[in-house]
Amino acid sequence: MVRPTHFELERLMGIDAYLTDEDGVGGDLRVEPGDFRVKEVSDFKYGTSGDFLIVRLTKENWETHHLIRDLSRQLGISEERIGIAGTKDKRAVTTQLMSIRGASEEQLSRIDLPRVRLEPLGRANKDIGLGDLRGNDFDITVRNISLPLAECEARLRAIDANMAKAGGIPNFFGYQRFGIVRPITHLVGKKLLTGDVEGAAMDYIARSFPGESEENKKVRNMVMGTRDFKEGIRLYPLNLRYERTMMHHLIERPGDYAGAFRSLSPKLLKLFIHAYQSYLFNKLLSRRLLDGLPLNEPLEGDVVCFTDAQGQPDTSKLETVTKRNLPDIKFLIKRDRAYVTLPLIGSDSGLDAGRAGEEERRVLDEEGIKAGDFTVAAMPDLASAGLRRQILLNARPSINTGDGNATFKFFLPRGCYATTVLREYMKASPEQMD
Repeated sequence: MVRPTHFELERLMGIDAYLTDEDGVGGDLRVEPGDFRVKEVSDFKYGTSGDFLIVRLTKENWETHHLIRDLSRQLGISEERIGIAGTKDKRAVTTQLMSIRGASEEQLSRIDLPRVRLEPLGRANKDIGLGDLRGNDFDITVRNISLPLAECEARLRAIDANMAKAGGIPNFFGYQRFGIVRPITHLVGKKLLTGDVEGAAMDYIARSFPGESEENKKVRNMVMGTRDFKEGIRLYPLNLRYERTMMHHLIERPGDYAGAFRSLSPKLLKLFIHAYQSYLFNKLLSRRLLDGLPLNEPLEGDVVCFTDAQGQPDTSKLETVTKRNLPDIKFLIKRDRAYVTLPLIGSDSGLDAGRAGEEERRVLDEEGIKAGDFTVAAMPDLASAGLRRQILLNARPSINTGDGNATFKFFLPRGCYATTVLREYMKASPEQMD
């Protein structure tokens, strides 16, 4: 039985339900960065020659975009010359491959960044990108579980059993996609879509949220009310780097709000639109859950994807479910060779048929958005055609408990979130999982 969430912060991200109705074990995530360990699983091939230096990066408590920026500065190169297969959690110990075009091992040895290890592995003739990532191995410890051990284990077993019946876990976009302390990214994306670039910029720079420190709320509210960017630069803490960058631009070029956004890195800028697409996906998946529709059984009108050579969902291989092919698709889904998908709505997205299509129309109407808005008329370089994403996460955690802790080990395909798995077991507030 599905359980609606009672956390307003989750609903703000489009996450409206749990798959399982059993009580969770609670606890705290990321008490220490070492409690959350992520190791990238990559298919990237490298050798001894090529223009790209291939490096194994291990970082602790670093936001990925900040690290790339600081690394590029120490190397004296542009950020575009640094390639990764995906961003990793900040408050964590993470290991992944990185490519650096035109860099030498000697240059790398001079890098001095705290809590960062850079190990040269070889060279290649191309950079590392998203297609080189298969997924991630997670080793995560949840601490401060207040339940007696027997009750903790009983709850975990019951949740496991119900997820096995459902065939897996709902593949929500996790909290990191939006921000927990300040979930603003998708809200900025929506304003960019509707052409309100000024409103989007002001929201990002100055809209405050209850979870922020009193100092941050005070200075954001001041800038929102006065648009005094010079005073904002003076008062904003140095860690609010992106907001400060945008305000610097607006001091030099008053009123150029699109230019203020373009003062950010292109990768970060595109995250705003992608975050709003993620929010819409979460809403659609939540509706499917709350309507009592299955995640591991196809309905007429659904679109399914098939698996690749590694057995992972491949959303480049799609087929619409019809009365004629329904038995065959059911057979493949039961054998983990196909998955039901929902759209990451974009400019080229056609709405699905059947029940799924009805919900897509309803959500877009509620949001006041059309698929064509994803051409982003105000900033066309941010346009997004749309994609598909599987709705079921076939994770099978290995769990060990004791001393008020629980350790979870599991693999997830690229683009999937460990917090999405853990929220079903913990049923704790998002703030406890940050």
